[in-house]
Amino acid sequence: MNRILVLCLLTFLPSLLFSKVNVVVSILPQKTFVKKIAGDLADVTVMVSPGASPATYEPKPSQMKKITKAQIYFSIGVPFEKAWLPRFKDQNQNIKIIDTAEGIKKLPMQEHHHEANNHSSSTLDPHIWLSPSLVKIQAKNIADALKKIDPNHKTVYENNLKKFEQEIDELNRRLLKILKPCKGKAMMVFHPSWGYFAKDYGLEQIPIEVEGKEPKSKELVNIIHEAKEEGVKILFVQPQFSKRTAKVIATSIGAKIVEADPVALNWAENLIQIAKNICKANR
Repeated sequence: MNRILVLCLLTFLPSLLFSKVNVVVSILPQKTFVKKIAGDLADVTVMVSPGASPATYEPKPSQMKKITKAQIYFSIGVPFEKAWLPRFKDQNQNIKIIDTAEGIKKLPMQEHHHEANNHSSSTLDPHIWLSPSLVKIQAKNIADALKKIDPNHKTVYENNLKKFEQEIDELNRRLLKILKPCKGKAMMVFHPSWGYFAKDYGLEQIPIEVEGKEPKSKELVNIIHEAKEEGVKILFVQPQFSKRTAKVIATSIGAKIVEADPVALNWAENLIQIAKNICKANR
């Protein structure tokens, strides 16, 4: 009988002594970053489900329940956070809201106007997860927060951060090598999600949308004219936005349409595939 009791204690003692950190993030790439650093030490809930837009997302009741149990919310600056972060705090006064963009100087969001080529708005571009160099800053912010809330595993977080930083450096080297022959080439997108990526690797991003909206007929003519002048060979579409206008432009300029999801879970593989598609289209 005593032997059975001992075996039961040995089985359940680890779970009694250790509980995972409950983490909530806004978008799927953040889950990748947190798991790289925390591994099995954290349970991660993602707010914006696949195919949904981080601009207009509204959490489900089941996700709000997760908020009540969460210890950390890692924000990143996507639009829906502005309205919902205060509500999350009301729902759970003990939750720590950590801005993973701390220490990052954001660029103005690129806009397309028919009067001229490209302008920038007063809105700051939140797509910092699409730049490997900026992800290193985000990763450190994540690790620092985890160490504070779970100091018993400080060494684990520090070691995993170092490994992840090495992986990011390797990813950056691969992207530089892939995109070297395509430096200066233009990539047309509906929504200007790829500004940081374009800046890092010497590409030109040409957005289709005009002040966040579908272009009107006259604006569309100007966009097609610019795309022809710039020799655009590839047009990226996102699952979060309509493809109708993109198809009209692609047909008019003979460009290839490729789907590119900026909030894909497989973050590194996604960036490599985007890079390969850009160079393949511009051969």
